[in-house]
Parts: sequence; C-alpha cells; structure tokens
Amino acid sequence: MAFGNPYQTYQKQAVTTSKPEELTFMLYQGLVKFIRLSKMAIQNNNLPESHNYNVRAQDIITEFIATLNKDYAVSETLLPLYDYMKRRLIEANRKKDENILEEVEGFAVELMETWSNAMKLSAKA
Repeated sequence: MAFGNPYQTYQKQAVTTSKPEELTFMLYQGLVKFIRLSKMAIQNNNLPESHNYNVRAQDIITEFIATLNKDYAVSETLLPLYDYMKRRLIEANRKKDENILEEVEGFAVELMETWSNAMKLSAKA
C-alpha cells in the first residue's frame, strides 16, 4: 500500500474544509510566500525557479480578480490594486527585478494582515 505525501493530504483537506474567508487568507499567505520565493530564486541566480514562483503569485492575483464580489464598494479599490500588482509581477518577472517584487510583497503583506484583522473582528461579532 503506497502512502501519499502527508503534507499534501493535509493541505488538500484544509482547503476542502475551510470557510471562504479562511481560503482567502490562505491565498494571501500563498501570494506572499511565492513572491518571497521568487525573490530568493533571483538572489540565487535560479531564474527558471524565480519565473515559476512569480507565475504562481500571478495566478493567485488572477484568482482574486476573478472572484472579486462587485456588490461591495471595496471591490472598486481592490480591482485596480490587484491589476497593478499583477502588472508589476509581470514586469518583475521580465526584468528579474527584486525591487519590484519587494514593492508587490509590501502590498501583499498589508492585504494579508488586513484580512487577518478583519477575520478576527468578524469572529468577535
């Protein structure tokens, strides 16, 4: 009997049993992680790996754009921000520019922290 990777099994179960707000937080965490990994790969002169991580970060932002609920006023602010972040990631990928990645990472961390705080406030209500 072959056993799969226990970490992958845990991740899959965490995703399938999480609430939508928890999934959004996981995506923000993934976005920050992939940007940081892309930056580290540039520092290690591993450009193909940097590209792969950058594209994964872009995919997360694409998911945010696709699932943005236009019924909320905050969407009018988030859509241009997500679009800007994605364009900057594409530019960083093309130029292999750590400074651009740091800029986008700053936005991603701020969004992740804001989402985390919103979840905490919502749980108290």
